[in-house]
Amino acid sequence: MKSQSNSQQNNIVPANATFHNQKNKLLLPAWLVIGFFLVVPVLMMLVYSFLTKEFRGGVIWEFSLAAYDQFFFDRGLFGDEPAKIDWTYIKIYGRSALQALIATLLCLVIGFPTAYYIATRPVRSRPLWVFLITIPYWVNLLIRTVSMKFLIRDNGPLNTWLLQAGIIDQPIHLINTNLAVQLGLFYSYLPFMVLPIYASIERFDFSLSEAAADLYASRWTTLRQIILPMVKPGIIAGCILVFVPSLGAFLAPDLLGGAKNFMIGSLIEEQFKGNAGNWPFGAASSMILLIIVLLVLLIYARNESHAQGAR
Repeated sequence: MKSQSNSQQNNIVPANATFHNQKNKLLLPAWLVIGFFLVVPVLMMLVYSFLTKEFRGGVIWEFSLAAYDQFFFDRGLFGDEPAKIDWTYIKIYGRSALQALIATLLCLVIGFPTAYYIATRPVRSRPLWVFLITIPYWVNLLIRTVSMKFLIRDNGPLNTWLLQAGIIDQPIHLINTNLAVQLGLFYSYLPFMVLPIYASIERFDFSLSEAAADLYASRWTTLRQIILPMVKPGIIAGCILVFVPSLGAFLAPDLLGGAKNFMIGSLIEEQFKGNAGNWPFGAASSMILLIIVLLVLLIYARNESHAQGAR
């Protein structure tokens, strides 16, 4: 009996090893794509951030910290004055983070009720509602942003309708304002909030909320203590999917915000334009943005692991 059991165990080990080898082979194409299209470009940006700007554009292959020094410090016009903190680019990053945070909150306020409504519809009609949410996003983001600009301009359809309805006496100036940028970010990334929350609510066991109602819990109490904790992973995923691209967006700030509402994406994009561009500074700005995003995600992952350990 012992020899038979030992032989069975010996047969299981090679089978498991074969399965893992096959699984690794199936993952190989994905790793190659990720490595070539994600890791390699990031490494290139990292290297370029430590190079020296060439006067006529491009880079000189001399490694330095000049790009990072330019981001954080002001050394005067000729670079010979004592270093002092330059708040210009730091303020742009702060403004971008605030805009991204507001856009995330707006998407959450609108996206959660929308996802809840879709998830509580009959099973047959849910695909139609999801289809209606996603169909505008089959169009290119640039076209949608330009359409938004046409819609909210001073003599656009929105102001025309409001004037004809007698709601306003003169056109509302929306273009080149923070509100226009918020509308652009909200419109661009709303489905990224709706779909993860919808997936979480769809898996939610509504018998729990019915039991809470039987125990005389109010709707607010049921939402706060039962539904929200259960769908929290979807909410967090949606917030990350909206916040991160909003932080680095440049189409909405460029087309709807103007120069007064400069954001990180616009700053980075400007550094790679024409002969006047500063490639090392653009790469350094990109790496600083990447580090900020990674730190936020690492803090979240660490808090989640501690929370799960406490449970």
